[in-house]
Amino acid sequence: MNALLNTPLAQSLNDGIQALGLELTPQQIAQLLDFLALLQKWNKVYNLTAVRDPQEMLTHHLLDSLAAVLPLRRYLAGAPGAGQGVRLLDVGSGGGLPGVVFAICCPDVDVSCVDTVAKKAAFIQQAAAALALRNLHGIHARVETLSGPFDVVSCRAFAALADFTAWSRQALAPHGVWLAMKGKHPGEEMAALPADVTVFHVEPLTVPGLQAERCIIWLRPVA
Repeated sequence: MNALLNTPLAQSLNDGIQALGLELTPQQIAQLLDFLALLQKWNKVYNLTAVRDPQEMLTHHLLDSLAAVLPLRRYLAGAPGAGQGVRLLDVGSGGGLPGVVFAICCPDVDVSCVDTVAKKAAFIQQAAAALALRNLHGIHARVETLSGPFDVVSCRAFAALADFTAWSRQALAPHGVWLAMKGKHPGEEMAALPADVTVFHVEPLTVPGLQAERCIIWLRPVA
């Protein structure tokens, strides 16, 4: 029995999962709590995130990332070749947000987290081993050097949409999409996109316990 399951933090996580309408197994919930503990432990040495308080980490990082899981699952259920060895690339993943959360909650998706900082990529590899996530990989590289193909390329507060799509385009599968997690509706960034990239959906998100605007910008190349 995971000792973390009987803590106030676990209760907050469970409440958040329920509020998001997510269905997760007890093992997945335990993995999320273990990931949070790993993030706290490694953060002291590796400075993975500026957020230090465990409860704040839960809200600002874990629940924020979990808010994108249901939209991702919905998209994948109707995507080309649904369920056939889906590959996801999380760009500028840092401490593995949302990449590690996606790997835990979507075990059929092969998740690669890329970061230019070696110690952050090393943390992802450590998390993959500690959490027994065979579908999670840490890559130390610039995203421009990766070739893919990835069915989904995601990011969370990484860069302007035009830069994000330009830098990761060669990694995207021909049928692939970009999933960009943003705060406020990025109207100016969307207006600055090149003509060969289109936004096909703006999905508002509500993060339990977080009084701030959040959304996913779904994009794809223009055929």
